[in-house]
Amino acid sequence: MIVVLIAACEVAFWVVLGLGLALRYPLRRPRLGAAVLVCVPLVDIILLVATAVDLHRGAEPTTAHGLAAAYLGFSLAFGHPLIRWADVRFAHRFAGGPPPPPKPAKGTPARMRALWTEWARVVLAAAITTVVVGLLALVTDAGDRGVWIGWVERVWIVAGLWLVFGPLWEVGGRRGEAEADGVSRGGADRAGVAGETTWTDRGA
Repeated sequence: MIVVLIAACEVAFWVVLGLGLALRYPLRRPRLGAAVLVCVPLVDIILLVATAVDLHRGAEPTTAHGLAAAYLGFSLAFGHPLIRWADVRFAHRFAGGPPPPPKPAKGTPARMRALWTEWARVVLAAAITTVVVGLLALVTDAGDRGVWIGWVERVWIVAGLWLVFGPLWEVGGRRGEAEADGVSRGGADRAGVAGETTWTDRGA
């Protein structure tokens, strides 16, 4: 039941988002569209309430309940940037707005800022998930809380892996390229010096 509800909330998120943007731009109803977009977080609230009610009625905590908590965390952390991302593209397509900014090139400071910002949102998602799990644990028996602990561990492991294979991976790649470039330049300089010396020797 909870898995079905999670899927329904995901579908509802995109439906409400699409409806709000359609009203705001193609249909030229900006106020109504903005009001609909404000309702996007209500989808997450419905999922949270439904999960809490299910547990309060005596349902045993399962992986699905933990997944619901994680879904809420990531939805709240990434929902606003996703809405902004879609809004820029709808405005450009239907209202003559500026084009979406290009994706930062690899190895640039803008790229690093984007990666660190993304990872910060993952940390926020993990923190929200932890809080939601704590709230849901309050309505379950103490003996059933192993599921909650497992999901808290999972989301923080994801945050750690995201750090390693995101910003830190990029930093390591840039450092390796810088070192390789330094070695290459050093080799070229040495080759140039050697060439000059040889030419001088021949002239002598």
